[in-house]
Amino acid sequence: MIMRNALARNDLFDDEFRGGLPAWTYTSDEITELEMEHMFRRSWLVAGHVSEIPDPGDFITHDIVDERALIVRGQDGAVRAFHNLCRHRGSRVVAEPTGNCGNRIVCPFHGWCYNADGSLRGRAAEKTFPAAEKSELGLKPVDMEIWHGLIFIRFKGDGPSVAETMAPVEAEIAPYRIEDMKPLFPRYKVEVDVNWKAMVDVDAEGYHVPIAHPSLMDLYGRTYRDEILENGIARSYGTFADSREGKIWSVRNYKRLLPDVEHLPESHRRAWVYFSIFTGTALQLFPDMVDFYQFYPLTTNRSVSWGASFALPDDRREMKAARYLNQRINEITTQEDTQLIKWSCEGMRSSGYDDFLLSDLELGVKHFHETLRDNIPVMSLPEPPPSGTVAQVNAAMCGNPAYLGNR
Repeated sequence: MIMRNALARNDLFDDEFRGGLPAWTYTSDEITELEMEHMFRRSWLVAGHVSEIPDPGDFITHDIVDERALIVRGQDGAVRAFHNLCRHRGSRVVAEPTGNCGNRIVCPFHGWCYNADGSLRGRAAEKTFPAAEKSELGLKPVDMEIWHGLIFIRFKGDGPSVAETMAPVEAEIAPYRIEDMKPLFPRYKVEVDVNWKAMVDVDAEGYHVPIAHPSLMDLYGRTYRDEILENGIARSYGTFADSREGKIWSVRNYKRLLPDVEHLPESHRRAWVYFSIFTGTALQLFPDMVDFYQFYPLTTNRSVSWGASFALPDDRREMKAARYLNQRINEITTQEDTQLIKWSCEGMRSSGYDDFLLSDLELGVKHFHETLRDNIPVMSLPEPPPSGTVAQVNAAMCGNPAYLGNR
C-alpha cells in the first residue's frame, strides 16, 4: 500500500483542486473488489489486543473482506495468527468469535486436529488419506505484529512493519501504556447500509463538529486541529475546555470528574488525540481510556463499523464515572455521524450531485481520497470505465507513471 510522506497543513490545498472522489466510486461493485484486494488484504489491520487472549489456548477470530483470521495464544505463551481455514476442505476450524481451545483446535466439519501453534496434530480416519508430511498441512500463517499491545494482521503483501509505519507517533503514544490495558467495554460491531468510504469521510474531519456534534464542541471543539504526519498518518488533537464550561450535562461532568492521570505528559492529561492509520482504522486516545475502530466493506452498499475500548486498571470512583460519561458521549456522537453518513451516500446517487467542495478544515478527507487514488488510480477518472473493465483499466494506469501520485 502506498503511503504519502510528511505534508504541512496546506500542502494538500496548494492547487485549485478542491474535489473528492467521483460519485461512481461509491456505487461500483468493481471498485469495491479492487479496494478489498489492493487496500484491505494488503494493509495492516487491527484485530484485537493481547489482553483479550491472556491464557494459553485463548483465541479471537477476525473476519474481514472475505478473509478469516484466527489469533491464538499457544501453550508456550506466544501469540500467533493463522487463516481460520482447515487444510482439508476450507471449513472454519474455530466458529466462535472468542474462547479457549485448550491445547488443540478441532475442525467441526471432519475433525482434523491442530495444535495451538498451528501444526497438524492428526486427521480423522488417517488411513484413508495418502501419506503426507504433517509439517505441510498445518494452519496457514497470517502476518502478525504486536505493537503496544495491539494485534495487527496482514493477509497479503509486504512492506514496512507496523512499528516502522507508526514511528512518527511512537513517542506520543508510548506514555499511554496501551500494552498494560484491559478491555473496558465489550466489543461492538454494527452494519450500516452505506459505502465504507462514506464512513471514513465523516470520521476524518472536524469541520462538521460545531454543527453536528454539540457534545464534542463542548468538550474540545474550540481547539480542534488536524495535520498529516509522515507515512500517511492523519492526526487530530483538541484540549478540553474548562470544567466549568459546557452546556451538556455529560460533557460538563466528564470534565469535572476526570481525575489527574500522572503517567501522561501535562499536554495530554486533558486532551483528545486521534490517529487515522492504514485502511479505515482509527485510534482514539483519551486520558482515561483508549479505543480503536475500523470501517470496512461487506458489499458496495453495506459496511461494518467495529471497535473496542481499553483502559488501565483504576478503581477510583471518579475515574469509573468519567469513563462511563466518556462512553456515553461517544455513543451519542456515533449516532449523529451515522445519520450524516446515510445522507451523504443518498446524495451521491442523486442526479443533482456534482462533487465535493473541500474546505481547508477537511484536510483528512482530502488525504484519504489522495491515498485511495494513489493505490487505485482508476478512482481518479471522473466517469467510470465500461462495465467489466475497471480492473483492467486500473492495471493499465498502475503501469503508467503519469497516473501515480497524480494529485
